[in-house]
Amino acid sequence: MGGVLIYGLGRSGRGVARFLAREGVRAEWHDARPSPEDEALMQELGFARGDVGGSYRTVVAAPGVPIDHPDLRALAARGAELIGEVALAARSRPHLPLVGVTGTAGKGGTTVLIAHLLRAAGLNAREGGNIDPPLLDVVDAAEVAVVELSSFQLERVPGLRLPVAVVTNLGVDHLDRHRTVEAYHAAKLNITAGQAAGDVLVLPAGLNVPTRAEVRAFQPDRIALADGREVLPATDLPEGLHPANAAAAVLAAEALLTRLGRPVEVGVLAAALRTARPVAGRFETVARVGEVRFIEDSIATRTIAVEAALTRAPAPIAWLVGGRDKGADLAPLREAARGRVARVIAFGEDGEGLARELGLPFTSVTGEGGEAVMQAAARAGLEALGGPQGAGTVLLAPIGTSFDLFADYKARGASFARAARALAEDARAAGEVGA
Repeated sequence: MGGVLIYGLGRSGRGVARFLAREGVRAEWHDARPSPEDEALMQELGFARGDVGGSYRTVVAAPGVPIDHPDLRALAARGAELIGEVALAARSRPHLPLVGVTGTAGKGGTTVLIAHLLRAAGLNAREGGNIDPPLLDVVDAAEVAVVELSSFQLERVPGLRLPVAVVTNLGVDHLDRHRTVEAYHAAKLNITAGQAAGDVLVLPAGLNVPTRAEVRAFQPDRIALADGREVLPATDLPEGLHPANAAAAVLAAEALLTRLGRPVEVGVLAAALRTARPVAGRFETVARVGEVRFIEDSIATRTIAVEAALTRAPAPIAWLVGGRDKGADLAPLREAARGRVARVIAFGEDGEGLARELGLPFTSVTGEGGEAVMQAAARAGLEALGGPQGAGTVLLAPIGTSFDLFADYKARGASFARAARALAEDARAAGEVGA
């Protein structure tokens, strides 16, 4: 039987390959459609293309590969253990404390915030995993690693035990992969499967999860320690930070600091929260035109994330909706939009269809290519709020995926930001708003 097969390259697979090479572990690789850059890296590392019809001791599978992929099933049947990047990191660095964060929405922002709080408390904390960079790129530089965990990653974490785990919320997503809500939630809850007495699981109040860990529940509008002491009023958070993420992050940071025998100082945590910044592309104000702000939340394609954006954005809202429909539940969004959304700006492949299903007044925009479409959408949003002399929010919380017009949600968000900043510059140049 062979040794290690890296199944699937891309961001995660490259991280695995670089790590194994540093460890002096010889590995083979397989990818159905490797990029020239990935093939060049494998050649540079001295890793040969593997045989998926062969036998291996360990297969490190990329999260984008379904756990029931025929190749993985066949490899497992021939004796391979299927793991992912996170399990490899945990096994290779057993003394490195890991804080795991998952959830349908908010996990990226919460991950970054926990690491920020731990750094403020004097720990060399690094974030990674589902959020850049790959976890295996940071494990040797970190005193503590805070890991964003997707449901895909959590399908392949056998034996993972986290001293501190966080579930931000549980909604509906990725049914094309998991098929049922129950299977999706089961994958998410693998985050606590290996926990035991003495470990801590941070959850939103009201969410009941089977676990052997100590549960610490957070209230989304109260940022406090486990004993109830308030760290910071939610109203004092910097713009763009979600109070629920901050509440969860404080409890997680407190739990890990206590675990490591470090002091938990309210003043230090409060000061760190005041200096925290939202993750780029996660409900971020990217431009202002007078009293109109442009908020980019391109990653908001799940009902729970879009609903949160609609609730948080200052009304009236010109809501940019579009992309490729992924079957999100629109009923909660109709309720969240009531009395807050002045107009829907529909763009992309399924924008108009989504707008019609929402039953809200809408304007459709088109253009030659993604950049032109986003320019038209941002301009239509500003006009819907009264132009440069108006007020409110032009909100990109699109519901649909980005793949009709853009490479990914980041490219879509960057396009929106460029369009918004161009509108702000045009308004200043025309003297319609102050410099």
